[in-house]
Amino acid sequence: MYSPERMVYLEKTSGAAVAVGSVGKQRSAIRSKKSGFTNVTERVMKYIFTVCGITAVACVLMITIYMIISGAPAIGKIGLTDFLFGDTWYAKKEQFGILPLILTSVFGTLGAIVIGVPIGLLTAVFLSELAPKAMKNVVKPAVELLAGIPSVIYGLLGANLVKPLMYALEEVIYANDPTHQFTGGANLASAIIVLAIMILPTIINISENAISAVPSEYREASYGLGATRIQTIFKVVIPAAKSGIASGVVLGVGRAIGEAMAIILVAGNSANMPELFSSVKFLTTGIVAEFPYSSGLHREALFAIGLVLFVFIMIINLILNGILKKGGKKEKAAKTAGKA
Repeated sequence: MYSPERMVYLEKTSGAAVAVGSVGKQRSAIRSKKSGFTNVTERVMKYIFTVCGITAVACVLMITIYMIISGAPAIGKIGLTDFLFGDTWYAKKEQFGILPLILTSVFGTLGAIVIGVPIGLLTAVFLSELAPKAMKNVVKPAVELLAGIPSVIYGLLGANLVKPLMYALEEVIYANDPTHQFTGGANLASAIIVLAIMILPTIINISENAISAVPSEYREASYGLGATRIQTIFKVVIPAAKSGIASGVVLGVGRAIGEAMAIILVAGNSANMPELFSSVKFLTTGIVAEFPYSSGLHREALFAIGLVLFVFIMIINLILNGILKKGGKKEKAAKTAGKA
């Protein structure tokens, strides 16, 4: 037999144990409810994400199929060789050769890259490595603002600022050439300059992010070997960030080759073989300028131009993906070597 004090103690402890057990059961029930709710939420979100992914892929497939269905008939009627390599685009006579348009788009984009890449890369280096914080806080938002300006604004600025300058230069160069047809500044040179300005924000932002992402240990090791700041930037930092810089350049190419509204105001819109001071027509501007009044084979040919342009953009995206994968593999290899 237990003493009265012992009995009271046992009653209290057993009551506490029961209370603790009931609290534990309540907590387990709450946890199971939360777990069930979490599982349902995760399943719902998984389905939502899956639907979004399928929708994105379906959109790409629908666009691809639509462009093929719309553009292939014209290529079949005109002939693939005559369409891609014909040098005459004259809708009234149903002559639809787009070689001048392709070459103009290629040369215009290359010209913009030649001008835009050095300026964009040096600006990115300045912002990331050299600029005082106060200046960076002013310049970087200004660059980001450039990326948001509508294309037509660039075109208006080009028409009012770039075209007069190019016309003055054209007059100086061809002053003694009676065979030259003056363009009034509406030529390939004006288009290249406008495109170069338009791709700058893309190149600067992506390159600056890539350069800033280079580990500080790279810089410190270079300084430890006696390299100067400029030597470190050009021999260590930029090579380490080259995959990101290349991505910015490729995206700039995509922006340039797909531009229409700005270029139509400064290029002259004539389907000539590309020369620096001749009026030209890009693939994009050909569609924009002629689609409203086109019909029949002419309209089908414009869809075929869209198909060619679509193929160009797909190739650029594949190149970009290849660069990103290659850069990712190199970064993993470098990290593995560093850990070893």
